[in-house]
Amino acid sequence: MQRWPGRRRRAVSDDAKTAPAHGSWTPDGEVPPPVRVSEDAVITMLKTVFDPEIPVDIYELGLIYAIEIADDGQVKIEMTLTTPSCPSAQELPGQVEEAVRLVPGVGDAKVEVVWDPPWDQSRMSEDARLALNMY
Repeated sequence: MQRWPGRRRRAVSDDAKTAPAHGSWTPDGEVPPPVRVSEDAVITMLKTVFDPEIPVDIYELGLIYAIEIADDGQVKIEMTLTTPSCPSAQELPGQVEEAVRLVPGVGDAKVEVVWDPPWDQSRMSEDARLALNMY
């Protein structure tokens, strides 16, 4: 073994020699179960996506109609837009998919844009109405 001047070998305990690398495997060599995706974590990430014309996130605007999380970490989002002619219609679904994929445990995210029921202002949260002075 090569020694470097001024360095001392640190004693390694037997526990440290057999301990798994962080999050990689168990002492028995088993792969740990996948991280369970929480709906709260998905919602938190959805709240980072904003309609560029409205200073309120898409979740508080009421654009998210459904969140389905499969046991394997696949997430399906049903969302709508404020209007079928929304200028952000092309980029918002992709932004939602990208944001949801950042949630730990998510294998993939798919967004389906739906138009039924149509969106209206009654779907906005109280916080969104307050931010937009819509009382």
